[in-house]
Amino acid sequence: MDYDSRIEMTPLDFGRSFLIGKGSANEVRFWIESRTRLVDERTGTCEEFYQTASCKSENTFHEKDLFQKDNYDYLPIFSLKYGLIFRRPARLTDRYRETRPYAEMFGGYNLHLVEGASVRELHSNASIREETYRFAPLVSQTEIRDDNNGLSALIECPVKTMNTRREDNRYQVDTGPIAFPDLSERPERLVDCLSLAFVAFNTPHFANFVIETPTAVDPENPDLKVHHYSRIVSLPSRNRLYAVE
Repeated sequence: MDYDSRIEMTPLDFGRSFLIGKGSANEVRFWIESRTRLVDERTGTCEEFYQTASCKSENTFHEKDLFQKDNYDYLPIFSLKYGLIFRRPARLTDRYRETRPYAEMFGGYNLHLVEGASVRELHSNASIREETYRFAPLVSQTEIRDDNNGLSALIECPVKTMNTRREDNRYQVDTGPIAFPDLSERPERLVDCLSLAFVAFNTPHFANFVIETPTAVDPENPDLKVHHYSRIVSLPSRNRLYAVE
């Protein structure tokens, strides 16, 4: 896999990056938890997706009973074309995934993206460990591509969990959720290739993803399913780590 012409993106300071809705009924502010840049190399176009932190279903601005009784996890992803909403109650429902035009996502939104004031790419296991022990904020970028379909993507997120081992100078990233793009097909809308996932890697050249999907919870009752991070894929990738301050 040739990564000579890699996707370039200055890492965000995720602790200070948000988006806020324009709708007068609720100018909701979301923390940006990851961003994914999708590039269509055949058309020369790209689209950027901002996956935000999840919250719970609520009765917004009510006088009491602020959480809905049939509660579910609510996680939106935004772009300048479409929005994608994941709703995850305790059971499978046909409302798990909903796609909306940009303007129907809280009346559109304003982005507040803050790039790191000091960004240092970490080129060795030793430097990765040193910045981990120094408690520097870490950001990962994982680049994947599918040459058959002419699609590539760069997935960026703050590293929430970093495993290290001094005796043999090892590290391993385990973090998420992220907006994972399935590049094996060419959808009419790029938003349709996105799923929620976690990413893990410990070398520069491959990454594992565990993707949320309907999952059986009882071996004796295979029809009893919930949405769970269970589908694992391993892909060639270009992984980069940065100390961002």
